[in-house]
Amino acid sequence: MWDYTEKVLDLFYNPKNQGAIEDNNEPGIAVVFGEVGSIACGDALRLHLKIDQEQDTILDSRFQTFGCTSAIASSSALTELVKGLTLDQALKVTNKEIADFLGGLPEAKMHCSVMGQEALEAAIYKYRGIEIEEHAEDDGALICTCFGISEPKIRRVIVENNLTTAEQVTSYVKAGGGCGSCLSGIDDVIAEVLKDKANITKVANEIVFAKDRNQQGSGQTLTTVQKISLIQKVLLEDVRPLLVADGGDVELYDVEGDIVKVFLKGACGSCPSSTSTLKGLIETTLKEKVLSSLVVQDISH
Repeated sequence: MWDYTEKVLDLFYNPKNQGAIEDNNEPGIAVVFGEVGSIACGDALRLHLKIDQEQDTILDSRFQTFGCTSAIASSSALTELVKGLTLDQALKVTNKEIADFLGGLPEAKMHCSVMGQEALEAAIYKYRGIEIEEHAEDDGALICTCFGISEPKIRRVIVENNLTTAEQVTSYVKAGGGCGSCLSGIDDVIAEVLKDKANITKVANEIVFAKDRNQQGSGQTLTTVQKISLIQKVLLEDVRPLLVADGGDVELYDVEGDIVKVFLKGACGSCPSSTSTLKGLIETTLKEKVLSSLVVQDISH
């Protein structure tokens, strides 16, 4: 018997916002849905959104879920969380926030909160006309063939949720929960992520030390390797989350002296205000957190 919180049980027995949203073709109103999972794999969710197109705000949200107690409760919780949010705000809702709203979920059931987060993203991406309903970086070699989970997706979930064991990965995305033959591969991905984190921490500490020495007048400046590492770190941690929330992305191509060359991807690549994004967000952030002399160039065109 799973140890469910009172909130989980309440939303299971008395779910809020269950059902579909009828599209009445109201002027300025859009109705869209996103779906993830499959009945064959045990859980499936279709999340419906009613959107005020002028305000870019979610007016209503409902769900249709096939699954367990946690799946239904997580879906209901998600609909409560996103009502009244702008689409950009909704894209920042994490699976952890869904679980926290419920007072916590058994670790083996965390995949239900992940499913909700992905359905929300799928619905908003569909509304914005983005031809993907999952993270573009999730395309890659399959680690878990039973559930069709790729190595990039496993890596992303590990990083976002600070996972350290294959059992935790199974709880969050089901990978490894079938035949089990991929568990060693999941362990390898975890080891790589932990190694990368350790390297980033080491480089970050070296950079802080070098910058402090430079500010003290020692004449020591960032090495090329340190500069590139810090630029990559700032792009990944400070810039990409904001761009991904709007359906865009950025990738570091090269660094030549103080010239930072990047690819703008997704919605950012075709957006009329891409120059504003390039200079107002990316360049400004890098100037503030790395070097004030940096200039960012988009080479995607």
